[in-house]
Amino acid sequence: MTKSQADVVRTALDILDEHGAAAVSLRAIAQRLGVRMNTVLWHAKSKGRLEELMADAIVAGVSLDDLPRDWHDRATEIAHRYRRALLSHRDGAAVVAGTYAAEPATLDVAEALVAALLDGGLSDREAAWTAWSLVYFILGLTQEEQALPARSLHGLPVGRRPALQRVLPTLVEESFDARFEFGVGKLLAHRQEGRPR
Repeated sequence: MTKSQADVVRTALDILDEHGAAAVSLRAIAQRLGVRMNTVLWHAKSKGRLEELMADAIVAGVSLDDLPRDWHDRATEIAHRYRRALLSHRDGAAVVAGTYAAEPATLDVAEALVAALLDGGLSDREAAWTAWSLVYFILGLTQEEQALPARSLHGLPVGRRPALQRVLPTLVEESFDARFEFGVGKLLAHRQEGRPR
């Protein structure tokens, strides 16, 4: 049976979800599909290209339907949906963070986020840089969240660092939802004041 690029990407995501990012390879995909390596290479060209396609498929999980009209609420909702899309795949944040995928779904999400920020009255530079800051924050926090089962912060050896000792109880909390809300709120908070809604 002829295999398509969509079959290759879907199989790569299946392997990702079952075994993690380290297990995804062109050879593993070929074996899973029961095809020769040339077939996979025809659709993916290289491991780097495969990762771009996988990243875009993960980001395609961000629905842009029924977004709020208010720019601030819209940007916040896009951030929530972006995080959920990353969390829906094992190592999803690591896959997306490791690429620079200028692919349709990724560009559509970026368009929606930047448009919301522009609608809020941000300058072109503010909108672009705030969008980047939100994406980087979400990717970083989600990577930490997805990696946490392999390690724990509870035994964090801060030594004689008084500031870290003081905030250690907060640092070791695994409250990713609260940290996410705090971070997105901070990145968008000052944008609300004096801006059109």
